[in-house]
This record gives sequence, structure tokens and C-alpha cells, in this order.
Amino acid sequence: MLCDFDGTISTSDIGYNVIRRFAGDGWEEINRAYCSGEIGSQNAYRKIAALFRVTKEELLEYVLAYDYLDSHFIAFHRYCKEMGFDVKIVSDGLDFYIEALLNKYDLGEIDFYSNEVVFHDDGSLSVTFPWHNEECNRCGNCKTSILKRLSSDYERVVYIGDGYSDVCPAKYADVVFAKSILFEKCLENDMGCNHYRNFDDVKKYFMETYS
Repeated sequence: MLCDFDGTISTSDIGYNVIRRFAGDGWEEINRAYCSGEIGSQNAYRKIAALFRVTKEELLEYVLAYDYLDSHFIAFHRYCKEMGFDVKIVSDGLDFYIEALLNKYDLGEIDFYSNEVVFHDDGSLSVTFPWHNEECNRCGNCKTSILKRLSSDYERVVYIGDGYSDVCPAKYADVVFAKSILFEKCLENDMGCNHYRNFDDVKKYFMETYS
């Protein structure tokens, strides 16, 4: 089971919140170019990273001050463990807040794939992309490549997401749970999916299917 993080496991887009709070002037124009499809997230991250002057400690204090997690996710993860379903996170977000929030809720055992932030002594930061796809190079983290690589280990792959970066990998999953932008794109592209509001909906689906 592959889950997006921002807007899916978390109730809001934490990456966007961090950028809006800490990035300097110019981030709005870059964000508009990303949302319109003019540039990919990899290019957007490189441009926006140059606008930051902040320490890791300041960012973590900001992130950990809020309850971002879907209130049903912990119970959903517990159910998956009981059933023997593997849960992994695929995110085009940033590692420092994903790791911090998973640890906050004692979920640090969950494997995640994301972009990685390097913090520098002068308060600047840069973003690296260990899971990018050299043939495409739009997304920082190619969720589709990860899905295809992991799919050989499982009979079925379930994908849960909500945003632009989830559209491509959802095409290759056996079962898709979608909301927000991903749900709209699934309808536009005649892709079969299950609409969900939160992880309690996803849990109920599996309980009904595997009971």
C-alpha cells in the first residue's frame, strides 16, 4: 500500500505551509508556474530553496506545533499491521517534516520515499532528489518508478493520494483511493477509483472487502 503524505496522511499540504511561512519574495510566482504545469516540482524546489534563510530547528518547531495527521491514520496503520498489509509513504514533499511527524506519532517504522533537504550553516538550504526519474525529471520524487519497482513484491498495489504528483502513479495501481485533485483527474481521464474523505473510509473498505 502506497500513501501520499501531504494532504493525504497529513490534513494539509505541509510543504506549501512551510514555503508560504519561510520562503522569501518570489515563491508565489514559482508556485503558480508549478500549478499550471509550466515547470515540474524538481525545478520548482530548486528555485524556491534559494529563497530560504532558516534553520532546521526553526522549521521543526513550526511543523511540530500543529496536529497535521489525519486523525484516523494511526488506527488505519494498526489495522494494516494486524492484516499483514505493508504501508509505505511516497511523497514529493520533504524528508525533514515527514520524519519528524512520523516520530511524533510513534510511526517511525513506516518506510518513506521523499525529496531530501540539506541545511547549510548560513541558514540556506538545498533540496536533493534521490528518487527522481532521469528520463522525465519533472517530479522530484518519481512515485511511478517506486510503485513499479515495489509492485513485483506484492500481489496487488493500493495507491492513496490527493494531488498532482499522484496522478501518474495512480495509473499503475490495482486499487486507487482518491480525493481532491487526484479524484478530479481520475474522473477526467476515466480512471477507476474510490473516493475517500479520510483513512477511516479506506479502513472500512478493507474491512468490508477482507472480512
